[in-house]
Amino acid sequence: MLVCPMMAQEHSLRTKQNINDKWSYSENSTSLVHLIKQDNHWTTVNLPHTWNSEDIADSSPGYRRKGSWYKKYLNVPNIDTNKNYFLYFEGANINSEIYINGNNAGGHIGGYIGFDIDITPYLKNGSNEVLVRVDNGYNRDIIPSQKSDFFIYGGITRDVWLVTKPKIAMGKVKLTTPIVSNANATLKLTIPIEQYTSNSNIEVEVILKDPNGKKVSKVKKEVVSSNTGLSIDKIKNPKLWDTGTPNLYSVEILLLKDGKIIDMLTERVGFRWFEFKDHGAFYLNGNRLLLRGTHRHEEHAGVGAAMTNEMHRKDMELIKEMGANFVRLAHYPQDPEVYKSCDELGLLVWDELPWCRGGVGGEVWQTNTKNMLKEIISQNHNHPSIIIWSLGNEMYWLPDFEGGGDVDRMNTFLTELNTIAHNLDPSRKTAIRKYYEGADIVDVFSPSIWSGWYSGSYKSYQKAIDTYKQQYKHFLHAEYGGSSHVGRHSESPITGEGVIQSDGWEEAIVQTQVSNIAQIGDWSENYIVDLFDWHLRISETDQDFVGNVQWAFKDFGTPLRPENDIPYMNQKGLMDRAGKPKDAFYVFKSYWAEDPFVYIESHSWTERQGPKDLARTISVFSNCDKVTLYHNGIELGTKIKDINSFPASGLTWDVLFQEGGNELVAISGDNTKNIVKDTLKVNYRYQKNGAAKRLTLSSKKLDNGNYLVTSIAEDANGLRCLDYEDKVYFQCLEGGRTFNNQGTPTGSEIIGMANGKASIEVIPDKTTQDVTIMVLNQNFKGTYLTIKK
Repeated sequence: MLVCPMMAQEHSLRTKQNINDKWSYSENSTSLVHLIKQDNHWTTVNLPHTWNSEDIADSSPGYRRKGSWYKKYLNVPNIDTNKNYFLYFEGANINSEIYINGNNAGGHIGGYIGFDIDITPYLKNGSNEVLVRVDNGYNRDIIPSQKSDFFIYGGITRDVWLVTKPKIAMGKVKLTTPIVSNANATLKLTIPIEQYTSNSNIEVEVILKDPNGKKVSKVKKEVVSSNTGLSIDKIKNPKLWDTGTPNLYSVEILLLKDGKIIDMLTERVGFRWFEFKDHGAFYLNGNRLLLRGTHRHEEHAGVGAAMTNEMHRKDMELIKEMGANFVRLAHYPQDPEVYKSCDELGLLVWDELPWCRGGVGGEVWQTNTKNMLKEIISQNHNHPSIIIWSLGNEMYWLPDFEGGGDVDRMNTFLTELNTIAHNLDPSRKTAIRKYYEGADIVDVFSPSIWSGWYSGSYKSYQKAIDTYKQQYKHFLHAEYGGSSHVGRHSESPITGEGVIQSDGWEEAIVQTQVSNIAQIGDWSENYIVDLFDWHLRISETDQDFVGNVQWAFKDFGTPLRPENDIPYMNQKGLMDRAGKPKDAFYVFKSYWAEDPFVYIESHSWTERQGPKDLARTISVFSNCDKVTLYHNGIELGTKIKDINSFPASGLTWDVLFQEGGNELVAISGDNTKNIVKDTLKVNYRYQKNGAAKRLTLSSKKLDNGNYLVTSIAEDANGLRCLDYEDKVYFQCLEGGRTFNNQGTPTGSEIIGMANGKASIEVIPDKTTQDVTIMVLNQNFKGTYLTIKK
């Protein structure tokens, strides 16, 4: 039971207490409070929580989309009549109703925005029952559409707080910076006052401190209305916020009654200005900045959308480590920790209304959608990292309502959204992606360019961006890339040359025949490395280009892709779903990162084959000016990096592998203090494998006490079949269980083989019973392994 702390002074300041721990949870989907009170099937959970943490990645089609209940008891020994009490939910997906001591205290529509529930009228001294019903069931009137290419997780997926405020208190303070230059800046505050009366006798005082904590200015003003405006002018030589030095000022806002502080808030502000040049580049604080971006879905292996703040922060730190300066939050607003991290790390943000597919709906749908946009802008307005409010993605696609794809209706509603966004925040730009009929309504537009994946060859990319730079006044390319299966490699990746039309780049809505690499490709890491290498070579050398945004940073779940090598996973990530880098991550680092590194392609390609006298091209990805490669201790020469060269900016060597063990070492640096290096060991054979004849199993014990069980496809001579890609199916028959439903290369019972290999982690029971594992598919029915404890 949680006890609410009280403060000693009579008119105490606001408090905020996290109440994530020890909730009770029931999957009873009833909407009736009296029935849930009779439920005896509660389990204990900590928040954040989702009931879809694993069922989205299991072998069964579909996932649970119903209602569930959460329960907690709050102990308030002495209710302070001078205060109001609130529950603040950072996100409950997707609809919620909150009950205090059996009374409906309020609810919320939409799963990706925070909301307050005033619980003051329903509290009593002592123990108070909190019941929360959350429902992610199908509802056409609430975006995003179920036809979206991602899961709609159910649950209280973010933090929950108990907040107390004095009766007269400040609401959500809005910060704007209407004037910013290198010489001076202006900060304006709009401060709502809750329960203001004309005889309140209150003042507001604002103290501005620079990034080092030094006081810059102090302003005080009498409050004469329920909405007070205040300005700090002529802030000299402001320390600007940018992606390299994300300077943040603190803004302390005090509410005083009769000279005594009754409420206090602290906000942060960054002084910066930006501009999209017409048919040209992007500028931040007067300097040209190439937007180097990626996309982020809010989910992680094992927990789904119920990520901790540490997980959110880690994602953003890895994005920054890669060298990105821009992130599009796909396709919905995300956890407050994400925006906080972007402010602090220097990542520009495209924040997106979750109007993803489904067309336009009726009056209820439109009201819900407008309210969500207003909530997003109100909630996230003060973050200097945000430069774009996106109004939707592929909105016309697969309408949920009759006539929902009508262009006139779509454009009328999009215009309304655009007006709302500009009225609430004239300082930022609006955007959409892949709805061409609305391109002229918003400020920034992203067409669909999937060169080398859903259409054409990646070598058509320059032609695509040259076309769109002229066509759209403010053109930013969001979404490009392709799928890759960890550990799958090819000596000759499929490029589609001679098979597909190579000069296209537009993604088609429906593919009725084999026409792109997504359909005919091998999903090898090698191909995706080349695709990204080509795209980055183009974007980094185009002086008029705003920038591009890779899709997506991590693999993520989707109900629309059961056929993938990891079923129900979109495998276009630079990381796997657990956050482990794929080869492509290092391609981006080689163009963008600051800390020196070298990486030999590829650490997941350690078994190779080929003729005795055929040299293989080895690529090294690095951000260093020059790299030297050694093969079995013999220097193969030093190469100078040139980003105009392809592949790997010219850091390639032809290597004649010897049969058996080979060691490659790449080194860069001028002295022992600055040296960075990478080592790769490759087992090479001259004999090509034949057709697969059997599956074998082996195991090794991991540091965590689990076992990594690996299956190899072998030919009649016992050679690993490096060309075998069929799916295999793991099962733990006794003595333990598989670490499955993770959507990762070692956490999926059903998985496509990568160069004739697949693995799964197995958790043994806490008994002496031996562990028995089985692997099979249609061709090889049942290979067993017993692990002796």
